[in-house]
Amino acid sequence: MEQMPVINGKEQHKILVRLLTYTKPHKKAIIFAFSLLLLTTIGDIVAPILVGKFIDDYLTPRNLAFEPLLILGAIYISIQIMNFFLSYLHLYKFQEIALKIIQRLRIDSFAKVQSLGLKYFDKTPAGGIVSRVTNDTEAILDMFISVLVTFIQGSFLLIGIFIAMFILNVQLAAFCLFILPLLFLIMYIYRKYSSIFYQDLRERLSQLNAKLSESLQGMAIIQVFRQEKRLRSEFEEINEKHYIAGMRNIKIEGLLLRPAIDLVYVFALIVVLSFFGISSFDHPVEIGVVFIFVSYLDRFFEPVNNIMQRLSMFQQAIVAASRVFKLMDETELAPAQNETVQNIINEGEIEFNNVSFSYDGRRDVLKNISFKAKPGETVALVGHTGSGKSSIINLMMRFYEFGRGDIMIDGKSIKDYSKGELRKKMGLVLQDPFLFYGTINDNIKLHNNAMTDDEIRAAAEFVQANRFIENLNDQYQHLVVERGAAFSSGQRQLVAFARTIAADPKILVLDEATANIDTETEEAIQLALSKMRKGRTTIAIAHRLSTIQDAELILVLHQGEIVERGTHQELLTQKGLYYKMYLLQNGSGEALKQVVDQPSKEV
Repeated sequence: MEQMPVINGKEQHKILVRLLTYTKPHKKAIIFAFSLLLLTTIGDIVAPILVGKFIDDYLTPRNLAFEPLLILGAIYISIQIMNFFLSYLHLYKFQEIALKIIQRLRIDSFAKVQSLGLKYFDKTPAGGIVSRVTNDTEAILDMFISVLVTFIQGSFLLIGIFIAMFILNVQLAAFCLFILPLLFLIMYIYRKYSSIFYQDLRERLSQLNAKLSESLQGMAIIQVFRQEKRLRSEFEEINEKHYIAGMRNIKIEGLLLRPAIDLVYVFALIVVLSFFGISSFDHPVEIGVVFIFVSYLDRFFEPVNNIMQRLSMFQQAIVAASRVFKLMDETELAPAQNETVQNIINEGEIEFNNVSFSYDGRRDVLKNISFKAKPGETVALVGHTGSGKSSIINLMMRFYEFGRGDIMIDGKSIKDYSKGELRKKMGLVLQDPFLFYGTINDNIKLHNNAMTDDEIRAAAEFVQANRFIENLNDQYQHLVVERGAAFSSGQRQLVAFARTIAADPKILVLDEATANIDTETEEAIQLALSKMRKGRTTIAIAHRLSTIQDAELILVLHQGEIVERGTHQELLTQKGLYYKMYLLQNGSGEALKQVVDQPSKEV
């Protein structure tokens, strides 16, 4: 699991500014919410002054005139009722804005994931990506809902309280200014260390998600090979590190948040009461003024405590946002296409021209690959594991960017076709087909609303998938569970074939598409495939040589190079690597003896 660098103060500021750019579409709503917040703050500041006036002007001199007291009480109650409704409204508006911002942020991050190249997913655990799009954005939501509102409201209240204190008594208000440096020092220390601790905590959470995701996806293998104890141990180890990181956060919060602020509050209270006590020796002190200052002091530290408590959420949100933005800034994008051109694939002729490719930038997995597949022809790729067959398909499907050479379709570089044109005219069937949660109907048409039910049924009948579909209770509306786990491998493959045929591609790409189908079904599929290939250029990876004997061209790959090429009969005549593979697959004792007596590095 990658470790992200520690986020310093400058980087935190950049992240916060970038987050705030998401508020631009909501300017009017934010101004309205701030206006409500300002009115609420004014009410909080005025209320203690009314109580102080009641104490000094009416209670202490026992001037209990009914009408003035009624007016004073009505004003006070009206302010409290107004604050009740205004508080509800501004919190409602801020939360609505926050939810819209996080909604946009999640859509942007999800869209970014969709645009990333397969190379990124090769090196990044799926659970870590899920954690960034879900858990991390949720942490940012907490910041917008709780942290920013608290910070802004607290700032308004603190400024208002100090203004009111200076109006009442300049000397005492000046004494109280000593509070500010202490508070800023506590905030600085907390922010400095908590950012490190929270970053560690988020990374551990991401590791937990990654390990859980891996375990769920590989549950069958885990149980078959009795790996439960090992996986449980690995999960416990990560969970223990997550616990340790959490405890480090709890310790710093326990020390620097409420206890430290309460200590500063006690010192401030001592200063205020001492000031009034000393002043009482020279002149009388109004009890109402004492009440107002003590009330303001209490109200001053209430938002400070709230802000300090929210600092933990702020740190979590900044760390979470840095992880989300790191995903959104990822440059490992899917290969770019020239979207400005309007080239159309008409014939489907494919040509590889001295194509070389490396996954890691150091070792070539394909070396000077050159061949041509004419319209309507089938080119088969054979070779041992690691020979480069799948890499050729990955490059042709534009999952990866090739470094040298070029791939041509109808005489034009594959880069000069729009992505939409390539995906529309190229159909892919993998050895392990992927089915989406939904119905069989949805999985065949892939939510293409222009495709009719008759077209869906025709595609299923074409590959003879209708035989098992029509035996299901709901037929084409039968529910497909996650990844099609309730279907056999052969049934999933048949649905995948129907999906490809329904799209009517010009170029067909098959990655050992009949590998997981039983012999009886394979015979029917081979008949369907022969119909599918008519009028379509087909590139097929084959492990069983019996399935590609009618191909117009067979390419034999070894260690990233084409070592033999020709038809089935031509390759058998050459008695090279293809010949030995063919004899091995057909159980020839002579071939086995050749392999044992004269080992070949190619076999």
